[in-house]
Amino acid sequence: MNNQIQNLYLKANKTERLIIGLMSGTSMDGLDIALCRVSGSGAKTNIRVLAFKTGDFTADFRSKIKAVFSKKEVDLQLVCLMNELIADTHAALINAALEEWGYRNEDIDFIASHGQTIFHAPKSLHKMDDYPNGTLQIGDGDHIAVKTGIITLSDFRQKHLAAGGEGAPLAVYGDYLIFSKPGEDRVMLNIGGIANFTYLPGNQNASEIFSTDVGPGNTLMDQLMQQKFNQFYDKDGTVGLSGSLNQNLLDALLKNEFFDAGFPKTTGPELFNLNYLVAAQKTSATENISLEDVMATLCHFSAATIANAIRKCFGAGAKAQVFMSGGGMHNPLLVKLLKEALPQSLFATTADLGINPDAKEAVLFAVLANESICGGPINFGDRKGVPSVCMGKISLPE
Repeated sequence: MNNQIQNLYLKANKTERLIIGLMSGTSMDGLDIALCRVSGSGAKTNIRVLAFKTGDFTADFRSKIKAVFSKKEVDLQLVCLMNELIADTHAALINAALEEWGYRNEDIDFIASHGQTIFHAPKSLHKMDDYPNGTLQIGDGDHIAVKTGIITLSDFRQKHLAAGGEGAPLAVYGDYLIFSKPGEDRVMLNIGGIANFTYLPGNQNASEIFSTDVGPGNTLMDQLMQQKFNQFYDKDGTVGLSGSLNQNLLDALLKNEFFDAGFPKTTGPELFNLNYLVAAQKTSATENISLEDVMATLCHFSAATIANAIRKCFGAGAKAQVFMSGGGMHNPLLVKLLKEALPQSLFATTADLGINPDAKEAVLFAVLANESICGGPINFGDRKGVPSVCMGKISLPE
């Protein structure tokens, strides 16, 4: 037997494993690195975050990602080169984090790498009957494995596509294993670049679990801040709070067939970008309103799409128990608007459930890796968009 295969077998049979989960989202603010201690699998999964940090991206590296991000036409050579550069950069950030935390690389059993999404193309977006759903994450797992010396699982979304899903959202798999609680219905709301939520029924019946993207979270606000204010995001909602809602612009932003489509569904910056905003301003004759009013309205837009989706699922007087994660939970205006739109719902964060909300997505990929190595497919029933599969390609360091 190949020594590396034997090593994989031995690690899979350990009582508990140290797994590093990685996430770099559409906001491209850095690499979230979560060191997790995991035991068990399936419904008996137990996970604890031992350390967490966001490895910062340099301005130059971020600009290189943006050169290939969410573009229908792109330099193919640059995509090829970025596949390796992203992986090498992620590996360097992992190595630095382990040194900072006082761990040796050989202490770590697995890395679970999401990679960097550069294009997401479900059929609902590309609308070409002859082509399937598609998505592309780059940052090759082999490079991470070799540069760190740690077995790496990556490219999780392709199995989801192959089995009939849209490649997103994947949160449903980890949310179910980590956060389900008997007798308590929960909504796990993640407000990243795109907002999505998972519904966890208190009866813990996996066939009733519901997960979907709902629309823009931070992506439009972040893009406008970067273009017009030379800031990466609206820290503390300062710009949005200084503006006022423009109802005509909000109405125009909400007019898109995506919001009428059934659940589950996925989307991305391929749809919700500054061109979308420009078109809405033209339609609503609001090209001359202040940037502060635009920011305020974009925040109302994100809140409205989230609240509308929750009401669509749970009724006009939705009494949901909502646990938030992602960058949007730090925007006080967005959170205030959500609470006003859903007055009968209770809002908390995943910190109340023992998981740092900023680390949650990275932790979820650690859980997916653990299931692929030590568990098995979760039976979500025969429902469209939620295939019962294990995900992640395995890269050996030698």
